[in-house]
Amino acid sequence: MAPTLNGIGLAVADMATSLTFYRRLGLEFPDGAENEPHAEAELPGGLRLMLDTHASISSFDPSHTPGGPVKDGASLAFLCADAPEVDSQHAGLVAAGHHSVKEPWDAPWGQRYAILRDPDGYQVELFAWLKN
Repeated sequence: MAPTLNGIGLAVADMATSLTFYRRLGLEFPDGAENEPHAEAELPGGLRLMLDTHASISSFDPSHTPGGPVKDGASLAFLCADAPEVDSQHAGLVAAGHHSVKEPWDAPWGQRYAILRDPDGYQVELFAWLKN
């Protein structure tokens, strides 16, 4: 049997701040997770988004270093119901103080798209398919 992708893990500076961000996007984390060093939300299809504080990771990996304020590379993309939801989710997150990388636009590949940064600098993309 080949390994199966089962989770995506992010290192976070402040669990409560990160949970607030991802809960705004509809992810469900257990009550009280704000006070824990590890939290996870089950995503559609059984995949999990796992958040661990830097202190937690350092407890089993002393060589762990948090990295810079902007994380390059991988991103998390959230499918929205339609273009207005992309716009409203983006506006709500920006109003809550989160950094917009790119305001919503109609991308040439047929999607309404927007890009933000989560509290730890990870890129988060919001998109919806445009109707012809």
